Amino acid sequence: MRKPAALALVIGLVGAVAAVGVMPRAPRLTAQSSGDTALAAAVRAAVPDPEGHRGLAVAVLENGQVRSAGLGDRDPAGRPVEPGTPFEIGSIAKVMTGMLLARQVAAGAVRPDEPVGATLPELTGPAREVTLAELASHRSGLPRLATSVGDLVSIWWANLTGGNPYAGQDAGWLVDAAGDEEPGDGRGQVRYSNLGMALLGQALATRAGTSYPELLDRELLRPLGMTATVLATDATALPSGHAEGSTAGGRAVDAWVGDGYAPAGVGSWSTVEDLARLLGATLAGTAPGADAATGRFTEDDSRRVGYGWFTTRYGDREIVWHNGATGGFHGYLGFERATGRGVVVLGNTARGVEPIGLRLLGVPARDADGDGPPLPVWISAGLGVVLTFLGGLGLLGATRRAPDRLTLAPAVAWAVLYLGLGHRLGDWSMVPGWLWPVGAGLSAAGIALATYRWRGLPPLAGAPPWRRLTSAAFSALLAIGAAVVIAA
Repeated sequence: MRKPAALALVIGLVGAVAAVGVMPRAPRLTAQSSGDTALAAAVRAAVPDPEGHRGLAVAVLENGQVRSAGLGDRDPAGRPVEPGTPFEIGSIAKVMTGMLLARQVAAGAVRPDEPVGATLPELTGPAREVTLAELASHRSGLPRLATSVGDLVSIWWANLTGGNPYAGQDAGWLVDAAGDEEPGDGRGQVRYSNLGMALLGQALATRAGTSYPELLDRELLRPLGMTATVLATDATALPSGHAEGSTAGGRAVDAWVGDGYAPAGVGSWSTVEDLARLLGATLAGTAPGADAATGRFTEDDSRRVGYGWFTTRYGDREIVWHNGATGGFHGYLGFERATGRGVVVLGNTARGVEPIGLRLLGVPARDADGDGPPLPVWISAGLGVVLTFLGGLGLLGATRRAPDRLTLAPAVAWAVLYLGLGHRLGDWSMVPGWLWPVGAGLSAAGIALATYRWRGLPPLAGAPPWRRLTSAAFSALLAIGAAVVIAA
């Protein structure tokens, strides 16, 4: 082996060993627990894989009694999850918006077939003709989110950097954005729409002459004694002692807060104890708007939808449910009328908890686990691996072909930046974390070879200088963007 190659190999091995200290480590459900010990043991048995979960809070309603437990950590510092720990619940809040509609229908304040434009006069455009019932059952034909180019770019960037994609989107913004949308050909079919549910909540609040948070508190939370459930419309209003969220790979993310999409679940925080109160009163039919959980419209052969609530058949069992997912949290709320059994599962990573909830409800594992993680999870896992090795492999190729230093320098920079992007963006709960140090060793070896070749290369050669310099400038701009993503 020639001296440069041998030196590069040694440096690569040293780099790989050194990188072990900073390799990505996905959160894993720890052994600490609080609350009902038997329930905590049952939850651990129901967790298909503890990798990707940091902490869980669970409540089970059975025979009119509620048992609750906390498992694992509520934050990276290792503070324990307790049954009263607040979690971000995301779209679970949609069932509350649906219940507000059922409550106002029962009171004669609105009609299910009433066009939303009659309830929300400031709304303009074709969306005015969509009915309140269509909004509550995801049959409005409206898109999942407001779809202007600027909004989509903002959401994409926030998801990339772990930020809040709903920042600055208040109730007025939402109404204006909805006015630019047109119900598509899917109107009348069940197609999930955060925009539609948010529009419904804002319309109900307008008819009641108040804000959505006040309407929810007055009509549902206070009557049920749900004192730990809050709507945080800005980052200063998060509940004390709350769990901290992260991706399933362990990357910290911002809480989702805002006013406009609040009826769809943005800014909603609760505890398993509070949500168990909601479940119990809904099962008993005593909750305001409990009729919202009745499946009214057919989605497919196994699923129906009411006002916010879904009903899914698993064999001969029917589960009424809703889940919730934000950048750093996942939750599940479900019950079975035939048995009177209900369950709440809240987790503080983006790893799904639906299989846990369904197993606790007695659904067989083959049905509860579904088809495994969704496609975006696998894409994120694959992206992390590709980025980890892309820079080092590219640099090794560049060290052989580079005609000048201007070609070699960006390759060296990207060997480092791709490593950072792989660390930051990959879902390392799905693939082994030790792959990252291997990629780091590859990049280190490439940098060693590039350093050796550097002295023998001219600063600039080959194509016209203006073309080479333009290409280098463009690469530098992309590198700055990558560095921002890594640092965010």
